[in-house]
Amino acid sequence: MELKQLRSFIEVIHRGGFTQASHTLHISQSAVSKQVAQLEQDLGVPLLERQGSQLHLTAAGKIVLERGETMLRLRQELQNELDDLSQLARGELRLGLPLLGSDALFARLFAEYRRRYPNITIHLLEGGSRSVEQAVLSGELELGGSLTPNDPAFAFQPFCNEALDALLPIDHPLAGAAQVSLAQLADTPFLLYQRSFVLNDRLLSACQQLGFTPREGGRSGQADFLAALVAAGQGVVLLPSVVARGLERPGVVRLTLSEPTDLRWDIAFIWRQGAYLSRAAQAWLQLLREQPQAA
Repeated sequence: MELKQLRSFIEVIHRGGFTQASHTLHISQSAVSKQVAQLEQDLGVPLLERQGSQLHLTAAGKIVLERGETMLRLRQELQNELDDLSQLARGELRLGLPLLGSDALFARLFAEYRRRYPNITIHLLEGGSRSVEQAVLSGELELGGSLTPNDPAFAFQPFCNEALDALLPIDHPLAGAAQVSLAQLADTPFLLYQRSFVLNDRLLSACQQLGFTPREGGRSGQADFLAALVAAGQGVVLLPSVVARGLERPGVVRLTLSEPTDLRWDIAFIWRQGAYLSRAAQAWLQLLREQPQAA
């Protein structure tokens, strides 16, 4: 059994098929199939059941997937520790950033990190908090920006804690107010984020505590598009202040969300509890601690 065979098998499961895995691994589909078949032969058990175009794990496949992910993660951690011997003269950082607000919060920090450590290769993934958390747990990411988790599987370093603003159509009855409460928006359609955004859950929970379920006016992971939908009169969207300030435009009014005061956007950088953090990851966390937002 070889690690490259395990990697191919795991990618087939994660990506949902041999073709998708071949794109990620940058090898041919036939090569992926051969490696998975060789792994099954070496282990002496079938790992996949093929039902038409669908792939299903056998009982043995589930065990190999779990153990294989651990083996690859340990291999990566070993490589990270060896990279540290060169004092950041080489190495890599597998970093996840939130889709929401990355341009406002992290573009300058990303550039500064590259200036300080030009020989560190950065593998960047963007997504909602759920996607980032899953990638950290699987070992695909070493660090990820996410809403502060309450899961003991994660350790984290706080970064920022932003209030939310409401973007309303200019003809909304409350558009002339200085601020607005969540309860006042109960009759207005809400524009929500993609389902991988934990901020959705917090918003829906806050609405339910106030006694209403918001009407959905649309969903997107792109703040620009959500603001455009507001300008088109499709509803209201709640965004972190640092994001909302950059989205004011004709047809849109930005109001401070006055209540509930505990509905906020608190970003932390997370890693697996007890995991070894490479010097490249530690350098990123140190850079964040130097910023005013981290206070």
